[in-house]
Amino acid sequence: MSLYNSITETVGRTPIVKLNHLAPQGVEVYVKVESFNPAGSVKDRLALSIVLDAEAKGLLKKGDTIIECTSGNVGIAFAMVAAARGYQFVAVMGDGYSLERRKLIRAYGGEVILFPSEQGSSGGNRIADLLAAQHGWFRPRQFDNPANPAYHRETTASEILSDFAGKRLDYFVTGFGTSGTLTGIGQMLKVARPGVKIVVPEPQGARILAKNEWTVHPVQGWTPDFIPSVLDKDVVDSLVTIDGHLGITTARALACYEGILVGISAGATVATALEVAKSAPKGSVILAMAPDTGERYLSTELFDELGNEETDPFIKTWSEESVTAECDV
Repeated sequence: MSLYNSITETVGRTPIVKLNHLAPQGVEVYVKVESFNPAGSVKDRLALSIVLDAEAKGLLKKGDTIIECTSGNVGIAFAMVAAARGYQFVAVMGDGYSLERRKLIRAYGGEVILFPSEQGSSGGNRIADLLAAQHGWFRPRQFDNPANPAYHRETTASEILSDFAGKRLDYFVTGFGTSGTLTGIGQMLKVARPGVKIVVPEPQGARILAKNEWTVHPVQGWTPDFIPSVLDKDVVDSLVTIDGHLGITTARALACYEGILVGISAGATVATALEVAKSAPKGSVILAMAPDTGERYLSTELFDELGNEETDPFIKTWSEESVTAECDV
């Protein structure tokens, strides 16, 4: 086991895990489990990449404040990196995102400024721009910063190519928020494994790429109300529309039947991968990104009825009667 000088050195090198119960016969479906990152999501890569890039360019010095608009995971990641590297962090976040996300940012010492979620990421970015200009704070600009996809080219994509070296890989499925994951991995796959089809799901009502439409949707972290400038559309082979609530049921199924606790966006991504698997040729291998952990959704509709004596039939007061365990998704 290695010794690390900082928690940020543990970012990346996340495992790829096969689904043994949910995938149809004749097709293999794998999940890259990004919750193994230290702050629990793929956004740890984004935050670290942008901070390292800013430090190298002389844009950040110890004690400076970082401010960013976030749906939660980016904010948690920046709060973690800021704490480890000597910065302050302020998150500008829509008020519709889970309470756990606010608490996690606060736990890392960050500050949270809420705004109405109906304003979308555009509204949050305007607030972050205003505060950054007023106070001289550093704005990572995750949707526009080339360090974001660059880090995924160098790390995430490299990990995937290494893990699948000499092995079959036919489809790669990922949603997008900033699009750093999609762009960085997609660009590398197009060069190193051009036969891999890249499938991108969008939630109903927020098909910003397919239809240039956007409304508030249940898949937290997916699909902002604009197209990020770092997005490389050329890497996308197929766009798929998915019911965001299917992401919820699939996330529950992943926990109950595979032992993999993920959030709604991961559930929606895996749901898409399972749909692809239904029509994929026999022997196909599919990889889906799982961006974060389900622990930061415990107060949302994903798990909000669990653990309550009045609403959860599997929370029982002890009696002499036989108590059986069952997973109900």
